[in-house]
Amino acid sequence: MKYLIVGLGNIGEEYENTRHNIGFKVVDALAKAHNATFRLDRHAFVAEFSYKSRTIILIKPTTYMNLSGKALHYWAQKEKVPIENVLVVVDDLALPFETLRMKGKGSDGGHNGLKHIQATLGHQNYARLRFGVGNNFSKGQQIDFVLGEWNRSEEEQLPALIHKTAEAVLLFCTQALERAVMFTNQK
Repeated sequence: MKYLIVGLGNIGEEYENTRHNIGFKVVDALAKAHNATFRLDRHAFVAEFSYKSRTIILIKPTTYMNLSGKALHYWAQKEKVPIENVLVVVDDLALPFETLRMKGKGSDGGHNGLKHIQATLGHQNYARLRFGVGNNFSKGQQIDFVLGEWNRSEEEQLPALIHKTAEAVLLFCTQALERAVMFTNQK
């Protein structure tokens, strides 16, 4: 069985440690934990590893956030991964920092990466793992906030949160979606 894990973010050094790139951070952690190496390929950096008799393909789209659907669509087709085996890891302003939420489908919630995925697929029936980045910004400062770097307190908590998120991804790949949702959505 194959699974496609799509970590959303923006390529480039200036985006590396921003809130918007948490999807990249999670798939980086998974790759590192399983000795997988990313290579640049069509529309994405791609890594692959085996885990409990499953092939897990990690991608970091090179299309920038607003065209994420292009990479997801290409790699799901190329690797023949059914949509129920695709999981998108994404930042979410609507969730407080430290909060994770997994769902099997849903709206884009105003997130441009999810909007493009939904437009590309023609539906919203794909799993997503939302990583709360909080909304501690003044009116009109949303873009600066998500493209800003983590504060010191958040930075200290990130390793444990990324680890938990990576665990949730592996549960998605090895257990039923419902079990991964229960694990992820507990406080």
